[in-house]
Amino acid sequence: MEEWPSLRVEEWSPTRDTLHMWAQVVGKVRLAQAPMVNHWWQVPLYVSARGLTTSAIPYGTRVFDIEFDLCDHLLRIRAGDGRARDIGLEAMPVAVFYTETMNALHELGLDVRIMPRPTEVEPAIPFAEDYQHCSYDPGQAHLFWLQLVQAHRVLSEFRSYFIGKVSPVHLFWGAMDLACTRFSGRTAPKHPGGAPNVGDWVMVEGYTHELSSCGFFPGGGEEGAFYSYAYPEPEGYADFPVRPQAAYYSTDLGEFVLPYEAARTARDPGQAVLDFLQDTYAAAADLGHWDRESLEDDPNRRAHPH
Repeated sequence: MEEWPSLRVEEWSPTRDTLHMWAQVVGKVRLAQAPMVNHWWQVPLYVSARGLTTSAIPYGTRVFDIEFDLCDHLLRIRAGDGRARDIGLEAMPVAVFYTETMNALHELGLDVRIMPRPTEVEPAIPFAEDYQHCSYDPGQAHLFWLQLVQAHRVLSEFRSYFIGKVSPVHLFWGAMDLACTRFSGRTAPKHPGGAPNVGDWVMVEGYTHELSSCGFFPGGGEEGAFYSYAYPEPEGYADFPVRPQAAYYSTDLGEFVLPYEAARTARDPGQAVLDFLQDTYAAAADLGHWDRESLEDDPNRRAHPH
């Protein structure tokens, strides 16, 4: 197994876009059932040992979870009473996937109602009418999961150095990006919104506090890209020196970008990504005058007590 696999966006975009819509269906099931958490942290998916999972979702006094098994290529729906349903992941329209998923939930006594159209994309084709997205290459989906495994590992290490308010490492299915967000502790100006097919109030909730956010997106480079941005962006942010040499600030995106292929081919890919994450965070924290002394720590201090 190649630890940092090569997966060209132009080659797997049909599978990527279909998987994105399938993830929106599953993510909206979690959104419909989970109690609200700040910044919408109750809605993402998580990298698992076999793919992507919702983790446990409440349903009254019951519980269930849903996992994209990207090794055996199954959507696994497991209820807390021991019953389960599997749906084979293969080339099929979003409309078919949506119908089969909702039917499987109903068979398990889980009658969940969701908003049946995608968000943060344009056009937003209702799930029941989407016969456009219908591709699935198992090998490509598996390689994407392997990319996420490496990104999750490095982001989790980066997260461990911060003892202030910090999000989990989680995959937001709206834009299909794996993200981790650090907060300064101060409130932020009201976000202007503007994301496609999502209410501005949704974005306002996500950006109530000053932050530095980073992650991995399966786009933005020939093989995807790591990214980092600050909200609000402090003066001089775009000109802050950032490692490695391949990293740059995209004025179109309003964020720093490190192409995945540049990290993958580095002498030490994990360290290259960590350097990028640390430098872009420092840009936000130093220029934004964060209290770094009280927000950061070395986790090894507790892992190896005297």
